[in-house]
Amino acid sequence: MNSSQKSDRRKVCVVLVDRANYGRLKPVMKAIQSHGQLKMQVIVAGTMVLERFGLAANIVERDGFEIDGRVFMELEGSTPTTMAKSVGFGIVEFSNEFLRLAPDIVLVIGDRYEALSAVVAAAYMNICIAHIQGGEVSGSIDESTRHAITKFAHFHFPSTARSAEYVINMGERRENILSVGCPCSDIAINLDRTWDAKIVNGLGSGINIDFEKTFLLVVFHPTTTEYGTERGQMLELLQAMSEFGHQTILLWPNIDAGSDHISKTIRTFRDEHRPTFLRTLTNLEPKEYLKVLSNAACAVGNSSSFVRDASFFGTPVVLVGNRQEGREKTSNVIQVQSKKEEIKNAVVSQLEHGRYEPSFLYGDGNVSERIADQLASLQIYVQKKLNYCSNEWRND
Repeated sequence: MNSSQKSDRRKVCVVLVDRANYGRLKPVMKAIQSHGQLKMQVIVAGTMVLERFGLAANIVERDGFEIDGRVFMELEGSTPTTMAKSVGFGIVEFSNEFLRLAPDIVLVIGDRYEALSAVVAAAYMNICIAHIQGGEVSGSIDESTRHAITKFAHFHFPSTARSAEYVINMGERRENILSVGCPCSDIAINLDRTWDAKIVNGLGSGINIDFEKTFLLVVFHPTTTEYGTERGQMLELLQAMSEFGHQTILLWPNIDAGSDHISKTIRTFRDEHRPTFLRTLTNLEPKEYLKVLSNAACAVGNSSSFVRDASFFGTPVVLVGNRQEGREKTSNVIQVQSKKEEIKNAVVSQLEHGRYEPSFLYGDGNVSERIADQLASLQIYVQKKLNYCSNEWRND
């Protein structure tokens, strides 16, 4: 390819804001990177650039992707106020990066407030926005954030048929929904589930996990609209796990408001009870995380990966609390409230049941190349128009 051909390639700026974010975008990034009509730019932001969250930006570089910009936007405190202020900082910093990089399209995924910062900046700078995973329903502030991103975005890549219809019902044009399916399916369906135990046991602290025996996976993030209740919820979950005694891998929470309360509860529990069943980890590389999830006897907590990624493996899931309320779930998921007895009973039921049949609700394993092809061929525009629904307004 000569220099003139290179300069004609469409510039797609991929925004990465946390470890899960990157795990789902990685196959799309590979497809963009290898596409002859696209030039990829990468901005890492949020917890991707923070040491205490494992500095996941280093994983991006080790995977062979060049990082074009770093956005430091997280205000310490993990409160609703610091989250709101972080959005403001993000808008300022993303604006600087977009001015410097001059992308043709900004590509974001999901429902993070850091991604909202990026799309607000891009929209006001007249940059076309493409959004993956729009139209989904969940708890916490994440649902409002996701729908706000949908209304800023010019093109949509929802994960399911229901999500696509919800995007249309929000006033988006059907022709701007370019494909359906989550790119996480591309990794999960083709995943080699074998691993080296040293990868897990060489990180974090606690017991060494014997992967020849039953183990549980726990991930519990704050539900920001229930700020102040996190300590009690996490304690109920830890007490339930302690009564089983099954060896358990626990990942630390994300940076959302209330995460410091969860982290402190885990530390206090660990110090007071010296649990002989627990190993805590800050972070796992995306593929290694999926290997753990795919082999766990049961996943317990409120990570969206338990609804989405676990479905491809048939991993039994106990979904705790309201963070994922309303998401499309397959038969492998039991949802309970954050009460010790409810959690215990559900885990017992799931362990007795064992693995479920895999589901392809969230994708067929060939999503990323479709997204890259659509990014290369879509007709860029800036001015959005509401697509009026035909339903009459009713005031019953």
